[in-house]
Amino acid sequence: MAEVFKKHIRLKAMDFLARREYSRQELRLKLFQRFPESADIDQVLDELMLDGLQSDARFADSFFRLRVNAGYGPQYIKAELHQRGIEDTLIAGVFAAQDIDWRVAAKQLFEKKYAGQDISDAKVRAKCMRYMQYKGYSFDHIRGLF
Repeated sequence: MAEVFKKHIRLKAMDFLARREYSRQELRLKLFQRFPESADIDQVLDELMLDGLQSDARFADSFFRLRVNAGYGPQYIKAELHQRGIEDTLIAGVFAAQDIDWRVAAKQLFEKKYAGQDISDAKVRAKCMRYMQYKGYSFDHIRGLF
């Protein structure tokens, strides 16, 4: 009976992974919501990782590209990856492998959002700075825009 239940958990996990990449922590939470009494979830996740079906590295890489394309900066992306259970060493590896020029990314976002606006006004400039901070860019990146 336990093997049948474990197989059911594995199939549900594979169903989730067929739609998109999940970090181990995210997948674990989703499976615990479906199977709250199960003690087999961690074992199933280990097997999925060994089979190459779940990978935190693959998730981090995919998530990183998704967030960069959405205009988010390095601080925001690091915080989100950390929230999803990705280790700091893996986060650093993903950032090193991608080779993003964050100043160029910040400039593109800024020009897209504030094209044609007069940023000489202090209120508008402050609003722009808050927006760029929210998107995860550092003061150095933001200062380069003005």
